[in-house]
Amino acid sequence: MSRRYDSRTTIFSPEGRLYQVEYAMEAIGNAGSAIGILSKDGVVLVGEKKVTSKLLQTSTSTEKMYKIDDHVACAVAGIMSDANILINTARVQAQRYTFSYQEPMPVEQLVQSLCDTKQGYTQFGGLRPFGVSFLFAGWDKNYGFQLYMSDPSGNYGGWKAAAVGANNQAAQSMLKQDYKDDISREEAVQLALKVLSKTMDSTSLTSEKLELAEIFLSSSGKVKYQVCTPDDLSKMLVKYGVTQSPAEA
Repeated sequence: MSRRYDSRTTIFSPEGRLYQVEYAMEAIGNAGSAIGILSKDGVVLVGEKKVTSKLLQTSTSTEKMYKIDDHVACAVAGIMSDANILINTARVQAQRYTFSYQEPMPVEQLVQSLCDTKQGYTQFGGLRPFGVSFLFAGWDKNYGFQLYMSDPSGNYGGWKAAAVGANNQAAQSMLKQDYKDDISREEAVQLALKVLSKTMDSTSLTSEKLELAEIFLSSSGKVKYQVCTPDDLSKMLVKYGVTQSPAEA
């Protein structure tokens, strides 16, 4: 039945579905997973790097985490070339707002403007939806720390803990069980690594397969975005019992 209605994004099926948009969401299900957790003193983002070959030169910059502005960052799951276009769009919008109003752009307003762009690609003929889901983490003076998830349809929502990419349903149900409202940033990191270790396809977690970033307020009250170095990440994995230390292995 779907075959007659899935050739264009602009055609609804008799059941009221847009198959091309659903297929875009399916593509994200095959991508490396990303998890975001909102804590009382920050937001934690963890992503799985897909290392396809040992010969591949690992990027010095991050592959899953991107800084959009001083107060907003995102984790990506899906087609990276699509993500790059949207990240650049978001960065320009954030800078335009700062230039016009001399203050950082509210996080939800930035997410909404990006989702409006995504929505346009589901409504006009000859375009395909962006095959990418985002987890946005940020802080603003109106609502403090926030975590948003958006998908190819242009929908977005605020979450306390969210997972996108491969095995996201299993990760989501684990987060639902273990998440507490007053969780600290350190506990959020521990929970994210635990969930990822249980839902990732690979047998052992190593710092080469992971990326971890945090958004928090520094002692001076400024918003700080920090990406964890591979060495620190290795120590963290051993500390939380996710992997064995090289000496024990």
